[in-house]
This record gives sequence, C-alpha cells and structure tokens, in this order.
Amino acid sequence: MHCQHQRKTDMKNISLHHPIFLAITWVAIMATQGSALASSMSKNDYNVQKDRINANYKVDKSACNSQANNAKDICIEEAKAKEKIELADLEYTFSGKASDYTKSLVAKAEANYEVAKEKCDDKSGNAKDVCVEEARAVKTKALADAKLAKDVRESKHDAAQDKMNADHK
Repeated sequence: MHCQHQRKTDMKNISLHHPIFLAITWVAIMATQGSALASSMSKNDYNVQKDRINANYKVDKSACNSQANNAKDICIEEAKAKEKIELADLEYTFSGKASDYTKSLVAKAEANYEVAKEKCDDKSGNAKDVCVEEARAVKTKALADAKLAKDVRESKHDAAQDKMNADHK
C-alpha cells in the first residue's frame, strides 16, 4: 500500500512538472487572459499610440545610418521588428480579439526570425547555416505555440458555446 501511494505521488509530481504540461498550462493562462488584457482604449488613444510607434520607428531607423555593413542591416531589422511587434500588440490591446492576439504572437515570431537571420549574415560557411537553422527552429516553435494558443482559445470558446446551448435546451 505504501508503494502505491508513493508511486501515485511521484506520478503526480512528474506530470505537474513535465515540460509539455507546463507549456500547455502557460498557453491556457495566456489564452484566458485574452479578454482580460483588452482595455477600453479609445480610438483617439489608439491613433496616438500608433503615431508614436511610427515616429519611434523613423527615429530608430535613422539612428542606423551611423552604422555600416551588416551592423546597419541588423539595426534596420531590429527597428522594423520593434515596430511590427508594437503595432500588432497595439491592435490586440485595442480590439481584444483572440485573432489579434494570435496575430501579435505571429508578428513576434516573424520579426524575431528576421532579426536573427540578419545576425547570421556575420557568419560564413557551416556556422552561418547552423545559425539560420537555429533561427528557423525558434520561429517554428514560436509559430507552433501561437497555433496552440489559438487552438486552446477556440476549444474554450466551443466548450462555452456547447454549454450555453445545453443550458438552453
């Protein structure tokens, strides 16, 4: 009996600390925060923030002019990435839509990939190939996480709809 109890406890500890369980938990938490994160931002505030992001992009991009070669290219990619991510986050903050949340995760994955890929240009041969593959792997994982978050939100929405429909019958 003692062995069975110990075994159940160990299995519980393993399952609660398993990387897949932790990842699913994180995605579920993020998915449920979707509507909580949506604010009552006015259209005017949205436009002000959008203008601020665009102005910051121009400043960041012009700051790259003092650099040369690949350092300049990296700087420009970082400026573009920052703008793309901030615009996607702003859109989600404004709308609160689950689809905009997914778009913000995808924007982050793509923007970060472009920066990482540009940084690989400083390398050559096999080191560059490995660098690009690592960047691609990080992007692929981030896109898979975004899809998982989307699927979790859709499943929760479908379950809620099913419950509402069952309650009305």
